[in-house]
Amino acid sequence: MELISKTAEEVQFTSDMNISLANAIRRSVSEIPILAIYEADIYKNDSVLYDEIIAHRLGLIPLKNQKLKSGQNIELKLQVKSKEEDKRNVLSGDIDGDIVYPDMPLVLLENGQTLKLVARANVGFGKDHSRYNPGVIFYRHVPKIAIKGEGEKQSELAELYPLVFSFESGKLQVKNAHECTLDSEDFNDYPGVDISFSDSIVFSIESWGQIEAKEIFTEACKALKSNISEVTKVLK
Repeated sequence: MELISKTAEEVQFTSDMNISLANAIRRSVSEIPILAIYEADIYKNDSVLYDEIIAHRLGLIPLKNQKLKSGQNIELKLQVKSKEEDKRNVLSGDIDGDIVYPDMPLVLLENGQTLKLVARANVGFGKDHSRYNPGVIFYRHVPKIAIKGEGEKQSELAELYPLVFSFESGKLQVKNAHECTLDSEDFNDYPGVDISFSDSIVFSIESWGQIEAKEIFTEACKALKSNISEVTKVLK
């Protein structure tokens, strides 16, 4: 295993794990408990958007994750009025809750318009509704790029794919093979450059902000382990 990059929003590493295991971990992301807005009482909406559209956009706002008891929810209030002489962008940060990204636009209020609502959030799972997904996991095979003969002169590849190739001392060189998302057909016009794929994979995790990317991986593994334990109990 080799760590490629690691931030709160994204983790990327190479691994020799079996594809079936990687896919099982990927699918288990939808079984991580995540806080999200699920309904809203809209008391006044003078904006151009229907109440249903406002409610839909509220459900897409990432909230900092909390652990709530079963059936418990939290209320988040929003009351914004634009001035008579000016328009007003309603942002996610106008909600009185623990919002991950406060600059997400909800709606534009024209002069003198008002938006007033109370939203409710609970903990749910992405397998039931996408608003509860904390992020995404995806993977691809690690490419093996071979450059020989005429391929050393293909400087255009370094210009087109600077993250993958470099052109130094008059020769094309592989800079970062794991950044390559091409296949053999993409190199048909570049003789001397061949690509194949190993059994290793590049494993990527991206977070929407409710929890960190590394936590998505660990929580997905916990969910998978729990499901396996349930099956094992039944088989016994």
